[in-house]
Amino acid sequence: MRLLSLDTLRHLPTPALPEAGLLEGLLEAVWLVDARSRCVLAVNTAATQLLGLDADALIGQPVENLAATPEDAMFWLEAAGNRAASISSDTWMRHADGRMLWVTRRIGFVEQEGGTGYWLVAMRDQTRERQAEEDRETLVGELRATLESTADGILVTDLDGRMRSFNQRFAALWGIADELLLQRDDAAVQAWMRRSVIDGEAYALRLAAIREAPLLPSCDRLRLLDGRVLERVSLPQFSRGRPIGRVHSFRDLSEQLAASQRIEELSQLDLLTGLPNRRALATRIDYAQAMARREGLVFALLNVDLDRFKQINDTLGHSYGDRVLKEVAQRLKTALREVDTVARLSGDDFALLIHQADARGAELAARRVQDAMSRPFSFDTLSFTVTCSIGIALFPGDGGDADALLASAERAMHWVKESGRAGFRFHQPRKDVDLLSRMRLDHAMRQALQQGQFRLHYQPQLALDSGRVIGAEALIRWRDPLRGEISPAEFIPVAEESGFIVAIGQWVLREAVEQAAQWLRQGLHMPVAVNVSALQFQQPAFVEAVAEALRAAGLPAALLELELTESILVRDADGALKRLEALAALGVQMSIDDFGTGYSSLGYLKRFPIQRLKIDRSFIQGLPEDASDAGIVNAVIQMGRALRLQVIAEGVETEAQREFLRGAGCDEFQGWLYAPALAPLAFEQQVRQQGAAAPAEAPPR
Repeated sequence: MRLLSLDTLRHLPTPALPEAGLLEGLLEAVWLVDARSRCVLAVNTAATQLLGLDADALIGQPVENLAATPEDAMFWLEAAGNRAASISSDTWMRHADGRMLWVTRRIGFVEQEGGTGYWLVAMRDQTRERQAEEDRETLVGELRATLESTADGILVTDLDGRMRSFNQRFAALWGIADELLLQRDDAAVQAWMRRSVIDGEAYALRLAAIREAPLLPSCDRLRLLDGRVLERVSLPQFSRGRPIGRVHSFRDLSEQLAASQRIEELSQLDLLTGLPNRRALATRIDYAQAMARREGLVFALLNVDLDRFKQINDTLGHSYGDRVLKEVAQRLKTALREVDTVARLSGDDFALLIHQADARGAELAARRVQDAMSRPFSFDTLSFTVTCSIGIALFPGDGGDADALLASAERAMHWVKESGRAGFRFHQPRKDVDLLSRMRLDHAMRQALQQGQFRLHYQPQLALDSGRVIGAEALIRWRDPLRGEISPAEFIPVAEESGFIVAIGQWVLREAVEQAAQWLRQGLHMPVAVNVSALQFQQPAFVEAVAEALRAAGLPAALLELELTESILVRDADGALKRLEALAALGVQMSIDDFGTGYSSLGYLKRFPIQRLKIDRSFIQGLPEDASDAGIVNAVIQMGRALRLQVIAEGVETEAQREFLRGAGCDEFQGWLYAPALAPLAFEQQVRQQGAAAPAEAPPR
């Protein structure tokens, strides 16, 4: 059937309404509205489908009831008096389910003979098309908003480099005037950008290379005349699988680069003093080595460590300590040349890199540092002196890299510390072997304790007047499976230096107490003396450890004697007194070992709950011929009597020595004259065979 348009209907000879077939043949939704009553006379199927209403619901309805907009309502009010009126526009119609439909609507009058006629209303549903258009507009708007919201400047060009789009961030980054962009003058914009970079020619060449490779991504950095750095990322733009242009994004890296540079500077800077730190020093040493190797030069590295700096922090506080460190940094800088480097390694540890300096130049630099440090430090009302110890390493003899040179200088500095501080010393390579040996010995020592290689021997202690064994000193022994017997004189100093002496001391204490308890259970009443190191004595839980060892073994405290060195008592007299009083409360006996080799105040000796003094073997060896030794021994014995302390001499090897000690009034002795240190079973057998053991009921000494 041929479909008729609205214009065709207008010219039909219609003495009456068109046949229904004509309305159905139209593509559009159609109403016929009576001109006099303005009621719907007829509709086609498309009209019922458009509004979701049956034909019966539409036919007979006043057209004003179907108008959904003020525009339609006004038209029908005016249509009664103006049949020539017509309308063609987009408007809204209401669907039966309440939805609003966007339609293209045309209304015209069809006149019949006799002056009557009807209005023809034709509508086409545009809802989907309008929604799609709105979606596109929304998408474009969102894309534009996204483009403007990004922190990067965006420029979109076609394959020939002509501008197609950009955001305001792009204009702001390049400082391009609005009127220049609005003109869409590509040549003017490109000229502006080329003039804004430092190297305009290189910029133009790079841009041309990008255009010649439309499918390849590109990333580079542009340095602008105002000092800023822009990163440019250029990516191809595709549409339907074909390249249509490029998208250039520009990001300002200036702050990021400045922050990175600042972080890099801080990573090589000591924040307190402003000096280079260890990392920066290592870099400069590497540079100095390269220069020295190329030109055949030498240079020196000095390690400067302040003496007793901890006392300043403990006494005056860390704020004063920081002020001292800042002042030290300034003094060190003034003592060197501008080409040299002063660095702070950590705490109160500094390093000086002296270029083109041999041993003589290094010594002169060290003396200048000492002169600078010799001046008093004055802060507020305080005035005090700070000395330093300096270790010197020379390149290339003392190390081929930064770590080796720093280690050599530090070792030399520690040798100065051990020698009395406030001086300087060159590194001596021969001592590296000693250091390595000590490291190996320390490791072997720790393994030995875990593997049970240590053992205790006991040297008898005798009364000089009766010759009876009245006690035993526990002495540690170590037999290494590979190196054989290792003397305590070799490994004990290493243990004290590394701090492992605490673990060894705890093991000795437990073993000796258990052995004494075992002898007591066998009827042998034998007090045992145990040496205590200064570090072990200073442990916070030392007294508790002694009490626990006694409790675990079931040994009366009176059968345990702790031998303490003079340094323990003098270093922290008040703290030592509290520990000694706590030990005395347990019932433990105490003595001062190696008496006379250190310094002890008589006032301290009167206060401390000490029962015995032990004369060091170094004063016994020369007896009786050496007058100095004889005088010292007599003085110690007389002091002991005055303080009502027992006196015992160690290292007695000859009968003449024993006779001298007996005549001088010494109470006890031990040494090879009677027996060396013996294994527990050998000790027990010798004591029982000679019948010289103290009876079980004898009071503790």
